[in-house]
Formats: sequence, structure tokens, C-alpha cells
Amino acid sequence: MSKHPHDRFDDVPHATGRVGAHRAEQPGMNGAVVLLWSAAVALVLIVVGIFVALVMMGRISLFPAAEEPTAQPPGVVAEVDTSYRVLILNATPADGLVESARQSLLAEGWAAADVFGSDGSSQEFTQTTVFYVDEADEAAALGVAEVLGGAEVEQSDFYATLNDSDRKQLTVVIGLDRVSGGGETAGTEETPEG
Repeated sequence: MSKHPHDRFDDVPHATGRVGAHRAEQPGMNGAVVLLWSAAVALVLIVVGIFVALVMMGRISLFPAAEEPTAQPPGVVAEVDTSYRVLILNATPADGLVESARQSLLAEGWAAADVFGSDGSSQEFTQTTVFYVDEADEAAALGVAEVLGGAEVEQSDFYATLNDSDRKQLTVVIGLDRVSGGGETAGTEETPEG
């Protein structure tokens, strides 16, 4: 084998260890900054992971469907049925509400003997409600609620014992929503909607 000719690079002493820029410190990078950025990235990943998990479990809806308000359950249509007896109870401190509701029902065709009422013992009933016993009575209860101008409707047998006849009966409990601030009846000047 031939030997290379001697030149000036042959006289440079050989250093031990690694030589080069890879040993130099990177400017601006220290342990605290790296730790802070690592914590921030971990926090973001955890929050995103929780959000994705809640969406996949159905606890969060990204695009909720707009709910349409319904005055009554689907399939049940309000019907003004004058064959029902109607008991009206006044659960407010105001006077004249029973007679006002009675006149509204009489104007829709109920017989005078079939619509009756009295002042109730409770004065803390907040929302005027028409109570019915059987599911078959719901349409008639919705009809009474419309005649009285937007009362609530609820199925309950609580007032069933107040029916002393064989005919079906609805019970209207007049609440504080029908009383204005001065103790006068709300809407006594107006004609109820029919």
C-alpha cells in the first residue's frame, strides 16, 4: 500500500472526546421554561380529552336541536266539552275569581248547574290549573284551560272525591297568577279568550 505524502494537517494534535457545536448550550432554553411549556401542553391535552369524552358519552351536544314549544302533548287536541261538570276552587286571597271563571264557562255553553265552586282553603297555589282524573278527560281539560285563558292542565285524582255525581268532573284551581299586585283580579276588565 502506498503511503500518503506528509502535509500540515498531520501535525495537528488529536483531541480526545467530542468536538463541535452540539456541546454548546441552546440560548433561551432553560429547565423552568421547558417545564412550564410541558405543563401547558399537558393541561390543554387533558381538557381536550375530557371534552371529547363528554361529547362521545352524549353529555354535551355540539349542535342541540331547537325545541319547539308545545302547548299540549302531541295527539291530544283541546275540546270544549260541556258534558263535564266543572268545580272551580279559588286558592287566592282575591274575591270574585270563581264567579269570573264561572261566567267564562257559561258563555261557552255550560249549564249553570254544571259549573260551581267556592273559595279554597289554600292561598299559596301559584299557577291556575285544570285537574282531570282519566286520560280520556285530557282533551276536555285542555278545552277548559283554553276557555279560561291559558291555564295549566294536570292529571291527578286528588280532587276525585269532590265529585258527588256519576258524571265526569273537572276541577279548576285558580292560582295567584290570576291576581294582580293590588289584590284585584287580573283581567276582570277583559273578556276571557274562548
